Amino acid sequence: MCGLYHSSSSLLFLLSLFIRINKVIMPEFVAMGVLCLFYLLTGHWGMSMLCGPYIYYNVRLYLRRQYLVDVTEIFNMLNWEKKQRLFKLAYLVVLLFLSIFWMIYHALEDDE
Repeated sequence: MCGLYHSSSSLLFLLSLFIRINKVIMPEFVAMGVLCLFYLLTGHWGMSMLCGPYIYYNVRLYLRRQYLVDVTEIFNMLNWEKKQRLFKLAYLVVLLFLSIFWMIYHALEDDE
C-alpha cells in the first residue's frame, strides 16, 4: 500500500510541476519576441538576426500546438525533451553573453 501511495503522490507532483512549466512557456515566447522587436527597432541587425531562428522555432511550436508539456507523453520523449531544453538554454546563454558584450562595447565606445 505504501508503494501505491508513493507512486500516486509522485504523479501528482509531476502534474503540478508540468502545470507550472506550462504557465511560463507563453511569457517566454512573448519576452523573446519583444526582445527581437527591440533589437530591430534599435538597429541592432546582427542581434535580431540571431534571434530569428529562435523566434521561428517558437512560432512553429505554437502553430503545431507542441509547445505545452504533456504529462502522458513526457516519458516517451524524455531524451528528446532534455536535449531540446539544453540546446535552448545554451542558445539563450550565448545570446545573453553577446547582448552584454555589445552593451558594454557600445557604452565604452561612446565614452571615448
